[in-house]
Amino acid sequence: MKTKTPIKLPLTDFEKQNLKKSKVKIIEIINYSVDELEVILNASFDRAREIFALVEFQTVPSIGIKFAEDLVFMGYYSLDELKEKNGATLTDEYEQKKGFRTDPCVEDQFRLAVYYANTKDLTKTWWNFTDERKKSRLENGYPKNRPKKA
Repeated sequence: MKTKTPIKLPLTDFEKQNLKKSKVKIIEIINYSVDELEVILNASFDRAREIFALVEFQTVPSIGIKFAEDLVFMGYYSLDELKEKNGATLTDEYEQKKGFRTDPCVEDQFRLAVYYANTKDLTKTWWNFTDERKKSRLENGYPKNRPKKA
């Protein structure tokens, strides 16, 4: 799968060595199952699943490592898990879990991730969802229990 920017991963030296020994490039990780990555990386299932997720999420246009890490923080490990989700609701849950308000562009990224999970449309980026977010929040607002701290 082609991406516009290089995939970034927080790999240990040991994991990098194992990828190199197996002749697997970072972008190729997406072609392996989590079970296969577990063997290639000599890592736990949970670590292999996290690495796979970080790569898969960065295949979404304009999504980088930081937001990929946010999705894993939220407990998501594949785009398929996002298909039936709602970007605004994910943002509300994210803010609750973090304990503070987040930049509005984070909601645009959640909206894009859900959209991409459902369509695989490579033509949209997170800023294509700004107007949708603004309109939705104007009509529906934010939850009453939204964190006060920015």
